[in-house]
Formats: sequence, structure tokens, C-alpha cells
Amino acid sequence: MTTKSKGLVPRMPRLYETEDTPADEKLIWAHFFFGDSHWYAAEFDGKDTFFGYAVLNGDMMNSEWGYFSLAELTELKVGPFVVCVEDGWRVREFKEVMSERHGGGWNG
Repeated sequence: MTTKSKGLVPRMPRLYETEDTPADEKLIWAHFFFGDSHWYAAEFDGKDTFFGYAVLNGDMMNSEWGYFSLAELTELKVGPFVVCVEDGWRVREFKEVMSERHGGGWNG
């Protein structure tokens, strides 16, 4: 993660803090991407584990909420390509992210 992105981590809700928040209203604090795969982080344990929404290979039908590891994301490589974190990410509700990035398609 970049220095700018790391500044969001202390403010990001810890795991389970938003479990009573409806999925479409959860705030997305960070966006990781690799090709057409996207991980949207809503909670963080402060060490390695995020809770968020994953869209793998552009497959919206099988996208889902779950846990993902920062260590595992940083280990993903295909040739010279690696998982990136979006600089300048603007924290906003999940429904807004899905509308902007994926045409509103998600299987909530």
C-alpha cells in the first residue's frame, strides 16, 4: 500500500464493526485491482485481513463478500504484473462504487 493509502487504515473499521450495516451502505475504504479482478475493502483487522467485496476476472455473477489477505494479494504476480492499490481512492458507499465501476451489477 502507498503512504497515502496507509493513512486510511487507522480509520477503517475493524473486522465485524459494520456487520449491522446493510451491504449497500458499507463504506469502501480501499480498492485493490489486478486486471479485471477487484477487491473492495470495508473492514480491516489492523494487520493483514480485510473484509470486503471481491470481483474476480470480471465475473459479477459469482462476486461476493468475504475475507482476503493483504499478504496474499501482494504475493500475486503474473510476469511483471502485480496487484495494485488505487491511489486517490475516495471513500464512499458500496452501492455507489458498484454503480460507478460495475454498472450497478452485484448479487446483494
